[in-house]
Amino acid sequence: MIHIEPELLNRVNKWLTPAFDTETQTYIKDLIATNPKELKESFYKDLEFGTGGMRGVMGIGTNRINKFTLGKNTQGISNYLHQTFPGEKLKVVIAFDCRHNSKTLAKVVADVFSANNIEVFLFEDLRPTPELSFALKHLNCHCGIVLTASHNPPEYNGYKVYWQDGGQLVPPQDAEIISKINSLDYAEIKFEANNDLIKYIGKEVDQAFIDASIQNGSFATSAKAKEDLNIVFTSLHGTSITIFPDTLEKAGYKNVHIVEEQREPNGDFPTVKSPNPEEPEALKMALELADKTNADIVIGTDPDADRLGVAVRDLDGKMTILNGNQTMVLMTNFLLKQWKDNNKLNGNEFVATTIVSTPMIPALAKAYHTECKIGLTGFKWIAKMIKDFPNQDFIGGGEESFGFMVGDFVRDKDANTSSLLAIEIAAQAKAKGSSLYQELINLYVEHGLYKEHLVSLTKKGIEGAQEIKQMMVDARENPLKEVNGSKVVKIEDYQLSITKDIVSGKETTIDVPKSNVLIYYTEDGSKIALRPSGTEPKIKFYISVNTTLENASAFTEKQNELALKIDAILKDLKLN
Repeated sequence: MIHIEPELLNRVNKWLTPAFDTETQTYIKDLIATNPKELKESFYKDLEFGTGGMRGVMGIGTNRINKFTLGKNTQGISNYLHQTFPGEKLKVVIAFDCRHNSKTLAKVVADVFSANNIEVFLFEDLRPTPELSFALKHLNCHCGIVLTASHNPPEYNGYKVYWQDGGQLVPPQDAEIISKINSLDYAEIKFEANNDLIKYIGKEVDQAFIDASIQNGSFATSAKAKEDLNIVFTSLHGTSITIFPDTLEKAGYKNVHIVEEQREPNGDFPTVKSPNPEEPEALKMALELADKTNADIVIGTDPDADRLGVAVRDLDGKMTILNGNQTMVLMTNFLLKQWKDNNKLNGNEFVATTIVSTPMIPALAKAYHTECKIGLTGFKWIAKMIKDFPNQDFIGGGEESFGFMVGDFVRDKDANTSSLLAIEIAAQAKAKGSSLYQELINLYVEHGLYKEHLVSLTKKGIEGAQEIKQMMVDARENPLKEVNGSKVVKIEDYQLSITKDIVSGKETTIDVPKSNVLIYYTEDGSKIALRPSGTEPKIKFYISVNTTLENASAFTEKQNELALKIDAILKDLKLN
């Protein structure tokens, strides 16, 4: 007979009660009899909220995305809404992406809200995540939900929660809501819909979102410059196909080639290994089309259209993919320059980035005498900055993982508006005889040449989670003393909320919420950050190095020097 630990068996038995349908119970009994490993993976813990909401493999169990785990979330949120806004007519908006079961699960979520006497605006079909953030404020809702697993593999789905300001859940609401959810029994979920409270939305909200994107993401580019820019776009089988082509057309860009093989939304993402624009392979078909059409720029968005990948022609005319830090540098500088040229900078503005992103963003902000706020990984923290500092004007913000936010009309990373912004920058650069790539090099000459590299180690399942945990424990207990021959001079530990100056021995408190992140700074200006992903079974190592760049002609040589330095650091850390 197969042995099952008592604690696991107790969790499993709760799913063999009348609160769960016969099909679910039959599946679980089959797992007990035939697949104890999958049973354990499915039930050994509850799915948790991470940096991008809750994501997990679809299936049966407490550690899976299914109607019961999402129903329990929704019931808990419903209870919290009634407690927080007593006497108010409650409203929520729900969107979903192209993934398998997203539409079905979105209806389950709508049913539960409506059963709790909450009015629901449900998108009629798949839509981008940033449009959900926009719609929440546009429709004056209390809460928003999007069913998405962003760029995770096809077997995943997810559940992201947004609050009244249009941003994702942050303290203290997140802990309060999670406590509400955890206190519930599955039998308390109200699945019986009140369909009179469910209203389907679509084109009207689309047009409002497109108009707002153009208002925030376009900057007096001439009609001729727009006509001269040759664009390739791919939605990577995701949701941006519903919005971005229309946005481009309305903004005046007609010279657009769409990767037809990737136009159709498809949760299997059949033409790519990973629908993640961070992965160079994801843009392979778009780059091939760019060469056929002699395009100036390639834009690719992830399945829920919050991340964007950008490729442009380098100094030799070859298409090259920019990393998230480079795209963010170009966008941040362009926005700062626009604000400066329009006499809008008065010292009361800020840009934002994250602790694992390029140090070049604070350098740019300093050059414009503008504040740069730096927060934890995840756009919910940038949205929180806007909420926490209502008397300051937010210009734009981004993070290294290919996300950017223009203004505050959307309170999450927004590939629709930021893709339009990237195209505007490219069009204006080309019109003056330059290029996006040349503009980036010019910024390096002015502010220093920064080069970043990311290593992601995938560790799946229970053993993988334990391995990642142990790697972080080891890094804390045996901190690096030097990296590639350069002494470590400062360590930031965001779990302990301590910055330690190694030279003086002085410790100072880090004034941001605790997070499992460790960052080393070395004598030669290198920066190495370690953090487990909040949305994938990965541990990530972020490396940043920099040097001065006297002139543009030395760019290739200096770039190669930094690449060799990164290789040496990877070797020293045994990451290559």
